[in-house]
Parts: sequence; C-alpha cells; structure tokens
Amino acid sequence: MTLRLITAASALAVSLDEAKAHLRVTEIAEDGLIESMLWAAQDMAEQVTGRALMTQTWEMTVDDWYYIIELTRPPVQSITSVTYTDDAGVVQTLAADQYTLINDDFGFSRIVQAYGATWPENRGDSESIRVTFVAGYANAAAVPQAIKAWIKLQVSAMYENREAEAYSSRAVSTTVKMTFVDRLLDKYRVYS
Repeated sequence: MTLRLITAASALAVSLDEAKAHLRVTEIAEDGLIESMLWAAQDMAEQVTGRALMTQTWEMTVDDWYYIIELTRPPVQSITSVTYTDDAGVVQTLAADQYTLINDDFGFSRIVQAYGATWPENRGDSESIRVTFVAGYANAAAVPQAIKAWIKLQVSAMYENREAEAYSSRAVSTTVKMTFVDRLLDKYRVYS
C-alpha cells in the first residue's frame, strides 16, 4: 500500500487571529512568521495523528481487493474514484454503486463492497487498485478542539523559542515540561 498527496490543504485549522490571541500578539509585523508556524504545527499534528485536518485529496494504492479497504487519512469526506487494472491490463473505473464509504464514530474510514456487489477481477500487479479520496474535516470549526489547542501550544513554543536549542544565562536553568500537551492528541491518533 502506498499513499500519495494529490492536493494539499489550502486552509488552516487554527486561524491567524486565533493564534495571535493565544500568543497575545496584537501587531501585524509578525503575521507571516506566525502563519508559517501555524502551517508547520498543522503538518506536525497530521503526522502525529495520521489524520487529515483540513480538506485535501489523497491517492491510496493497494495490490488486491480486500473485504475492507481502510483509508489511512481519516476523516474521509468523499471518494473521487476507485480504479483498477483489469486482466487485460486496461485501467477501469469501478462504478460508485459497487462500494460504500463508511466513516465510524471513532473517525475511521473504510470502503466495503456494496450490498450484493463483488469486487471485479484485477490483474494483481503491484498497486493495481487506486482509490482517490477527499479527506479532512469539512471546515476549521469541525476540527476537534483538543487538536486545535495542541496546534496553538506548538505555535506558542515555536514563537517563544526561535532557535534549535534553548540557552539560559542562569547558573541553574529551570524547565517545566508540560507533559499534558502531547496527550491532547492521544484520542485522535490513527493506528493502521
């Protein structure tokens, strides 16, 4: 199985205004910097959770039909297409009435055969089945608050510590590690 990003998200889960309010920044001089940190933190949240936060398009390939095809960037909004290479080596598009997209209450997304349908014969080559799908929450308001809080805390840490290493001029450095921060994402991690 391979997963390839076709169209990246064009919107942020946490707005620039939300981030600036969290940082207690009122001037516009650092808007560009804060926005770049928002994109970095959103990307980090997606990597840690295995989720797509804002609308984006992905292509997943598998070698053969399975009873369940698990889509690994939930939540999935829609299936754009399911194509496969038939026995003759010709790429075919599977009719939308032959499969069903299931999104469960835990945020997992999968494709199953529609009632009474059977998967067509495929050539069985590596990556001969391609599923193109739109993933991510419908809008920023739908992104879970815990994920948004984590993003704001990451931006805050990046904003306050702009170097790769932190130094202290004091003889004794006191660092408080807020271990709860990464726990905010635990409920939303996708393990596949």
